[in-house]
Amino acid sequence: MLTLTDNAVEAIRDLMVGEDVPADAGLRISPKPDEAGTLEVALASTPQAGDQVVEKEDVRVFVAEEAVPILDDKSLDAQPGTPGHPTFRLDRVT
Repeated sequence: MLTLTDNAVEAIRDLMVGEDVPADAGLRISPKPDEAGTLEVALASTPQAGDQVVEKEDVRVFVAEEAVPILDDKSLDAQPGTPGHPTFRLDRVT
């Protein structure tokens, strides 16, 4: 299952600040249409049917069913950038 680093939790929290999103909203990771092997990240109000929900502290990440096998042994990390525009990175968990 995808895990979240403390940096990722903080970055997702920062993305939610000032946004008009429900309390149970989160970050959704899904395959990018028409671009094999590419994932996209977006804020989502709720998980879609079949999404795996990963929670850490007060942050939720929704992993699209098609992306679960790709992210199963990964950790989501983030590096600070311009406020509201973090850079996310996936690392293999060993």
